[in-house]
Amino acid sequence: MNAPILGVSGRAEATRPAPRVPLGELVFALLMLALGVFALVGVFTIHVPVGVQAGPTIFPIFVSIILLGSAAAVLFDVLRGKRAEVEEGEDIDPDATTDWLTIAKIVGALVAHLLLIDIIGWAPAAAVLFGIVAWSLGAKRWWLAFGIGLILSLVVQVVFGGLMGLSLPWGPALGWLGEVF
Repeated sequence: MNAPILGVSGRAEATRPAPRVPLGELVFALLMLALGVFALVGVFTIHVPVGVQAGPTIFPIFVSIILLGSAAAVLFDVLRGKRAEVEEGEDIDPDATTDWLTIAKIVGALVAHLLLIDIIGWAPAAAVLFGIVAWSLGAKRWWLAFGIGLILSLVVQVVFGGLMGLSLPWGPALGWLGEVF
């Protein structure tokens, strides 16, 4: 697309070519690519315990591959000239204020999670975090949110702490489960 350049007489005298590659999208794609390379290089510095089949490098490898693949796709589209459509407007209420009480509850839940990990174990602390955040964001049945949080945190605890050998403390209530895995 060429934009006319108006001279002193008000007539179009020359045209200036529009930028071929959008700089912002190109910078974003290159930053994603750099982050993917950084993550992939970092995977090889992780110490893997001897005898562990699914060690602590599996998840970072998946994340690195997803980052590199996404960066390559965005870079390919940007260099081919495919551009995102300009958004017509935002779907927000410009008069809405920040709900500082909700933010304070969530920050408090994070602090409580950090303090409770060593006392009650990772899974119960994560369940408390999940439940408080769900309640803070308006969950009607807060007890269900705590239950779902406990189930999800136990699954994560078993997969990452038990099967992959990552150091997630079981805590006094679930110490017996740690011996099984």
